[in-house]
Amino acid sequence: MKKLTFWITSYLKLRWYERFVSLFVAAILMSSLSIFENYWWPESFKIAYFTLGFTALVDILLPLKGRLIRLLLQFIAVVFITFRFARMEWSVAPSTNTGEWGWWLQETLAGLHPFLWIGLSLLVIHSLFTTWTVTRQRMFGFTGASILVLTVADSFTPIWLWDNVAVVVFIALAWLVLNHLDRLQRTHPESLKELMEYPIRVFTPAVIVLSVLLVIALNVPSIAPMLQDPYTIWKKARGEDVQVFLGEKALTREDYAAQAGNSSSGYSRNDDVLGGGFDYDFSPMMTVSTSQRSYWRGETLGQYTGQGWKNAIMVDGERVLPELPFFDESGRERAQFAEVRQVVTMERDDAYPVLFGAAPISTVHWINDESSAVMANAMKWSPYHWELRWNTSLTYPKSYSITSSVVTLDEGGLRTAESILPSNDLNEYYLSLPASLPDRVRELAQEVTADGKNDYDRAKAIETHLRQNYIYNNKPDLSKLSGSSADFVDGFLFELQEGYCDYFSTAMAVMARSIGLPSRWVKGFTPGVLPVERYGPPGEMMDGERYNPTGAGMYTVRNSDAHSWVEIYFEGFGWIPFEPTSGFRFPYLSPAGEEMEPVLPDEKVSETPEVASNISSGLSRVWGLASLIVLVVAAAAWLIVKRREMAKAWFRIRHGSLSPNEQIVMEANRLIRFCKKRGMKREEHETLREAIAGWSQSQKRLQEDFRTVLDGFEKAKYGASGATKEEVERYTNKVRYLIGELK
Repeated sequence: MKKLTFWITSYLKLRWYERFVSLFVAAILMSSLSIFENYWWPESFKIAYFTLGFTALVDILLPLKGRLIRLLLQFIAVVFITFRFARMEWSVAPSTNTGEWGWWLQETLAGLHPFLWIGLSLLVIHSLFTTWTVTRQRMFGFTGASILVLTVADSFTPIWLWDNVAVVVFIALAWLVLNHLDRLQRTHPESLKELMEYPIRVFTPAVIVLSVLLVIALNVPSIAPMLQDPYTIWKKARGEDVQVFLGEKALTREDYAAQAGNSSSGYSRNDDVLGGGFDYDFSPMMTVSTSQRSYWRGETLGQYTGQGWKNAIMVDGERVLPELPFFDESGRERAQFAEVRQVVTMERDDAYPVLFGAAPISTVHWINDESSAVMANAMKWSPYHWELRWNTSLTYPKSYSITSSVVTLDEGGLRTAESILPSNDLNEYYLSLPASLPDRVRELAQEVTADGKNDYDRAKAIETHLRQNYIYNNKPDLSKLSGSSADFVDGFLFELQEGYCDYFSTAMAVMARSIGLPSRWVKGFTPGVLPVERYGPPGEMMDGERYNPTGAGMYTVRNSDAHSWVEIYFEGFGWIPFEPTSGFRFPYLSPAGEEMEPVLPDEKVSETPEVASNISSGLSRVWGLASLIVLVVAAAAWLIVKRREMAKAWFRIRHGSLSPNEQIVMEANRLIRFCKKRGMKREEHETLREAIAGWSQSQKRLQEDFRTVLDGFEKAKYGASGATKEEVERYTNKVRYLIGELK
C-alpha cells in the first residue's frame, strides 16, 4: 500500500492529467474510426489503431517539456507502422544510376498511398485535440461531437455502432473523474494528498460504477425507437423515403435480407432465386498475384428455372495431380492460348466449393506451401463446367498456385464459327428454357439480333443492347414489378430495366438461348484493385516500351467484386466469355498477348461495380459523414474564434437596459445564489459583508477576490457615483472567476 501511494503521489507531480488527456483522446478516436467500416481495408485500421496507441504511449511516458522530440518520435513511428502493415509491392532500389532514385522514391511513396496519409492525419488530429481539450468545457465538446457522429452513423448506415457509443460514454465518464481530481489538486492540494493515502478506497467505487454502466450499456436489448428524429420526420413530410437502420441491426444477416430485400455483396451460395438488392461489403476476400489481369472464375450453372439457376448435369472430373496439365483442349483447335500464372491467398476463413482462378485452370502447382505436395484427393477438375472443385471434407486452402490456359480473343475467327456444341445432349441442355418464358423475351432477342450476320455478331448485339439500354443499380426499385410475370428475366427487361450483374448476365444467357446460342451462367469475381494505380516512368527509362501492358501485379479482391457473367460456346474455340453488365468490361487478351479494351459507342465503362453505382450508394454515405464531421469541426472552430464576441452579446442580452450600478448588483446576486447552491449559507439576519466574511474563512485562498466583489457591490449599491462599463466588465469577470473556482 505504501509503495502504491508513493507511486501515485510521485506521478501526480508530473502533470499527470495532460498525459491522460492524450490517452482519452486516442481511445475516443479509435472508437470513432468504426464509421469507416466496409470503406477501409483492414490494413488501414491496423495502421490507425497502432498509430493512435503508440502516440498516446509516447505522450504518457516521455516528459511533457520535450514536445518537439515527442512529435519527431511519433512521426517516425507512423512511418514505421505504415511500412509494417501497408500492403505494397517493393521495387528494387537502383544500385548505380542515381538518376533513377527519384523515380524509385516516388514509386515507393505511391505504394504507401493512402495508408501513410491516414496515419499522419490521425497523428495531427490527435495532437491538436490533446492540446485543445484541456478544460472541462472543451472535453464535453469533443466527446459530445464524437457521440453525435457515432449516433448519426449508427442510425443512417447499416454499421452497428451502439457499442462504440457506449465505450465513448464510458471514456468520457472516466475522463470526468480524472478532471475532477485534477481540479481538486489545483484548488485543494492538501485534500487530494489526504485522499491519495487511501487510493484503493478512492478509485474502487468509481471503477465499479463505471464498469457496471459499461456492461449494462453493451448488453441493452436492441429495439426500434418509438420516436423519429427531426430529419426523418421532415423528409417524410415532403413525401421522400429515408433509409434508416434503427432496431433492424439486431437481426441476423439472413433475417435482414428476408425483411428488407437487401444483403451484403459477396460470393453467392444459393442461386435458385435471384433478385432483390445488396449493400456493398468492401472487406478483402483474397489477393491474387498474377501475370495477367483477368476475371477469377468460380462455378458454372446451366439450367434456368425462371427464377434463378441450378445444375441438372453433374459429371465427376478427373483427379488432379501436381504439375500435371489436366485441361482438355479438344474442341478448341482454332483457339490461341496464353499461359497465366497466379498465386491466390485467401484473406477470410470462409470455405468455398471451388478454387478460383482465370479460366480455364490447367495446372495446380502447390497448395498452402510451395514445398507441400498436392494431395490426390484434394480436388477434382470438371471439364464440363470448367470448375476446379475442392474436397469439402478438407480444410479450404489458405493459398495456392495455379496456371490457366486463357483463350485469346480472335473476333475474325469467331465470326466464321458456328455456336454449336459437339454433343447433342449438351447442346440441348445449354439451350433449354422453361416453358413459362414469356414470348416477348424471345421477340426482343430476335429484334435485337436481326442485323447479325453470324452467331458471334448476334451474341455481341445482345451484349451491347443490355449494356446500353439498362442501368446498373445495386438496389433496383422492386416496386416497378407489376406481378403480371413471374419470370425473372422478363421482369428485368420490361419492368425494372435496372439491376446488377445477376440481372444482366441472366438476361443475356436467356436471350442467347432463345435464338439458338448455347450459353451458361458463370459466377466469380472481377479482377479487384491493385494496391495503387501505377504509372510508368518517362519513356526513355523504359526504352519506349509500354509499362505493365498485361495488368500484372497483386490484386486485392473484395466481397464487393463478386460478379456474374455469360459464356457462349463456339465451335473450334470453346466457351467464350461475354460481359453484358453496364459499367463493366471483361479483360480479354488479344492474339498479341495484350489486354483488349473493347469500346462500345456512347458508353462510359468502369472496372469494378462500385465505380458504377457507388456514387449513389456507398460514397454518398461516406461524404455525408465526412460533411457532418467537417461541419461540427467548423462550428467548433467558429465558436472558439468568436467566443469573445459571443460573450459580449450574451452579456448585452442578460443585462438589457440596466444601469452599470444595477448590473453590478445583479452579478453580486448571481454569486450569492451560486454560493447558496454550493452549501455556503447566508442567514436571514446577515448582511452580505458578514456572509462573505464567513465564506472567506472556509475559502481562504479566495479572500481577496471576495473582498473585491464586496467592495464593488457596496459601492454600486450605496455609492453616489456611477460605475463605468470597464468597471462592470471587470466585476463580471471577477464573479465568473469565483464561480469557476467554487465549482
